[in-house]
Amino acid sequence: MSTLKILFGDITKADTDAIVNAANPKMLGGGGVDGVIHRAAGPKLLEECRKVKSINGIRCPFGESRITSAGDLNSKFVIHTVGPIFRNQNDSARVLESAYESACILAIEYGCESISFPAISCGAYGYPHEEAARIAIGTCRKFTRLEVKFYIYGEELFRIFQRVSNGT
Repeated sequence: MSTLKILFGDITKADTDAIVNAANPKMLGGGGVDGVIHRAAGPKLLEECRKVKSINGIRCPFGESRITSAGDLNSKFVIHTVGPIFRNQNDSARVLESAYESACILAIEYGCESISFPAISCGAYGYPHEEAARIAIGTCRKFTRLEVKFYIYGEELFRIFQRVSNGT
């Protein structure tokens, strides 16, 4: 079984092969985790994102992932994934599961042994935290070849992820 850890803190400090960015479909930076990662990674990350082919301005559709180099971060890669906007998305649970799953698959394809996630869609995208934690942890546990870390910012959300991880 994979190693899975729930940590309180800043994902940009993660020492893993890949850091997952809770991106928007344009992949050009934004608020929340996306903005924090872009600021910490520096301008190289935005340059890498601009190289990703876009169709009508969309570089990464909801539920999918794209990979770039990590700029000034400690990791080798940033995997950009787009979770659902809870109130607007049909089949939000499946889209959220797909976001985590596609990020793990990309990490393995690129030879990563470790990956760090934020709580995808739990901020501005409004996903209910308990359900989001169950989907995130349940999906990532399927990838036994990866060491998975969740960097959670916010005490209440951190406690929810810990409780779900412990099965209580």
